[in-house]
Amino acid sequence: MTNADTKQHVDTRQHPRPGWTSQQTTKRTWRYAVAGLSASLVGLGLARFSYTPLIPALIAAKWFSAPDVVYLGAANLAGYLAGALAARAVAARIGAVRGLRAMMLLATLSFFASSTPVSFTWFFAWRFLSGLTGGIIMVLAASVILPHTSPGRRGIIGGVIFAGVGLGVAASGSLVPLLLQQGLQKSWYGLGVLSAVLTLVSWWNWPAESKSAAAPSHHSKHDRASPAVRALLVQYGLNAVALVPHMVFIVDFVARGLGQGVAAGSRYWVLYGLGAIVGPLVTGHLGDRSGFGPALRLAFLIEAAAVLLPTVSNAPISLIVSSVVVGGFTPGIVPLVLGRIHELIPHSTERQRAWSHVTTSFALFQAVAAYGFSWIYAKTGGDYLVLFGLGAAAVVLALALDFAIALTTREAQ
Repeated sequence: MTNADTKQHVDTRQHPRPGWTSQQTTKRTWRYAVAGLSASLVGLGLARFSYTPLIPALIAAKWFSAPDVVYLGAANLAGYLAGALAARAVAARIGAVRGLRAMMLLATLSFFASSTPVSFTWFFAWRFLSGLTGGIIMVLAASVILPHTSPGRRGIIGGVIFAGVGLGVAASGSLVPLLLQQGLQKSWYGLGVLSAVLTLVSWWNWPAESKSAAAPSHHSKHDRASPAVRALLVQYGLNAVALVPHMVFIVDFVARGLGQGVAAGSRYWVLYGLGAIVGPLVTGHLGDRSGFGPALRLAFLIEAAAVLLPTVSNAPISLIVSSVVVGGFTPGIVPLVLGRIHELIPHSTERQRAWSHVTTSFALFQAVAAYGFSWIYAKTGGDYLVLFGLGAAAVVLALALDFAIALTTREAQ
């Protein structure tokens, strides 16, 4: 198939088939979106964020020591990076839709496998595999669904897909404590059952996949990313750095740093989760209305202010705003970056490759920042404000890079 044929094939899939009514097309699009939401909830929301409230129970039950629990948490981040790197190879070998189904099954299995502390190695392997499923789902879910979505609705559909991440954060602060009342082992069972139900719900709702969508693409030597795309790679990574202080330290900052206790810290984590549910829907809609370039710049600006806010004021209203807004941008930045890729890159296969690269960048920057900020925290004697300041500086740098690219492009013209 020639490049022209490929482009024609992809373009026709973005419009309704002959004989389809607008209502039928809309219904199918939302079915696809629900499948994507289910996948992100299982592989990203539950597989990653449900572990955080389980940590005290794992230590109290003497399944693992406190240092071991930290390493087990890091296994998920390492797996996520590996998944982002492997996603395109998985799609090329077995197809993207089959890959997504397989990853949801693997994530489900990881919950049941984690219900018994066989050994540290056993648990580490399953935490790594749960992270792997998240990385692959992050790369493949949107690339399977968005070619079936009209350009004017890509933002909101992308927002629905990644709202699953926010639902996972919210579940980690509400559902997991309820499950823990039944015991640690039954908590893992409960998460496994929920994951199995979501896998079943999504199973027949994925779009049909064309052979060209799953096949690896061939690139000529002159197929190089534009400066804007290369900048986006770095910007998305810097955004990952900006999210780490809240994602890792906000509960501890409130509980111990401000002396308000664990219960108060947990309430801010729930607020973070509520923001994460709404965030991608709001940003996706904004991208559809104003364009993804301007929306991304505005997001970077607001996010920088929200990350920095705890260094300015520790008043409850300030911490509430900061938690909700940063929580919103945790998954909310995703539909904006994905939409920006669609604006910058005309070909479907090139978009998938670029999305894989930026996801890998996010995973790498996030893992390095998580370890780096932990080291800085220890060296500064537990100075949380330094971490919030560094996070805000990272997203300000992302914004400055965007303006620099825009200025350079304008001068070149």
